[in-house]
Amino acid sequence: MGPQPTVRAPRTLGRRLAYNLLDATEIEATHQATLDVLEHTGVTVRSARILTLLAATDAIVDLERRLVKFPPSMVEAAIAVAPSEYLLAAREPAFDMFLDRSRGYYCLEGGPSDIVDLASGKVRSPTSQDLIDATRLADSLNEISFLWPSVALSDVPPADQAAHQTYLQLANSTKHVVAMTTYNSRDARVVLELGAAVAGSAAALKARPVVSSFVCSISPLTWDGPPLESALEFAAAGVPCGVVCMPVSTAGAPTTLAGHVVIANAELLSGITILQTLYPGTPTYYCPFSAEMDLHSGNMDGAWGPGPVLFNLVMSQLGLRYGLPMSIGTNGTGAKTQDWQAGAQHALTLMGTLACGNVDLIASTGGIDNSRVFSLEQVLLDCELWDIAATLLDGIPFTEEYLAVSVINELGPGQHYLAHKHTRNHMRENWRARFFQSQTWQEWEDLGRPDPRDAARKRAREVITTYVPEPLPDDVDREMRSIIDRYTTAGGSA
Repeated sequence: MGPQPTVRAPRTLGRRLAYNLLDATEIEATHQATLDVLEHTGVTVRSARILTLLAATDAIVDLERRLVKFPPSMVEAAIAVAPSEYLLAAREPAFDMFLDRSRGYYCLEGGPSDIVDLASGKVRSPTSQDLIDATRLADSLNEISFLWPSVALSDVPPADQAAHQTYLQLANSTKHVVAMTTYNSRDARVVLELGAAVAGSAAALKARPVVSSFVCSISPLTWDGPPLESALEFAAAGVPCGVVCMPVSTAGAPTTLAGHVVIANAELLSGITILQTLYPGTPTYYCPFSAEMDLHSGNMDGAWGPGPVLFNLVMSQLGLRYGLPMSIGTNGTGAKTQDWQAGAQHALTLMGTLACGNVDLIASTGGIDNSRVFSLEQVLLDCELWDIAATLLDGIPFTEEYLAVSVINELGPGQHYLAHKHTRNHMRENWRARFFQSQTWQEWEDLGRPDPRDAARKRAREVITTYVPEPLPDDVDREMRSIIDRYTTAGGSA
């Protein structure tokens, strides 16, 4: 058995800073602006089935134009019926996540098309073994509470990604898995069957959902049919499915921050309204991601810089107004390696996340180059930052024991505390770096001038070669492999 965490307990964010960027009047004005857009402009829904279902509700549906408009009362009713709290379960109950805005949970990056090779340092296409390695690394880290599929697999056909990613992550970790690549009903069904195999049955999966998913809009104001139909599969099974948007300001959203917020809020509330109208009470969450167009190049910039931090602050206030569980993005960087830029941008955006106050799910760790590239070293360095953030939010105890007046009076002036029992009792409570540099200059020179990336790379290599996660029971593993065979053979027509 390889190295295991000393304590299997999630390192979550506790009490929050909760900075309100907008006052109550401004938040209400933003909400009313969103309702105006949904009532008078509406959203495109590219699914004849869902359009037909919505036509039987209070929605105003133009079947020919595939346009849906939502009366304000319909949106408000959907928000009211959406659960304000619920469970995302894990194979290991210590990593169960109860979404009630009291804790902040951290996840692995999801979906990069490239990975940094640990041996060569070069960027290449990821394979299934890379997903296994990333999942095992995340399973070993208490800072990571849940998993996204961290890379797209180059050795698996695109149509089979959801099945293979979900199986590999459930088989190599005991934490909750968000199957974010469920792009159609078939994807959803295979993920639900895999989840039911682990949970014990479909009913057990509904009670303890060890898998979940989310559906993402296409900005501006568009829902593609197959992913939305996938979301309804999860809703029908009673398994959580989040609603996500990622409008790019200046491209898929207005260039002003306020307009960007309105587009994002309209997309989220339209998805929540569709989900809750057709399947009332479906566990879901409100998940805005920010992105900006680089006006120099036209490229997309991820969740870094002042704009995305301000965006997250406002969207978190709206999520709190609606009383919904919430997820946001952090740790965006355009850096190509673990340099000053990556460290500064990840630290600044994470501190901005702390000020959002009510966020349950926080994504994500391991991404560089605007989340186009995944790095195992970055996972470990991000977790170092996360541990600092969690320690800040833990606060400081000011009990009699910690005030240490009796110790101060006992030793008096000019005495050191190194050998005192009080020091021995509490010194291990102090935060210590795992990868940041602390040696003397000469020691650093003698070691060959290492940097935190070197230490993180060494540790990543150790973990992926020695760490052994808790395996699935043999009968469950066989059942899951059978499910995958059924969905991925003969054209995957199951």
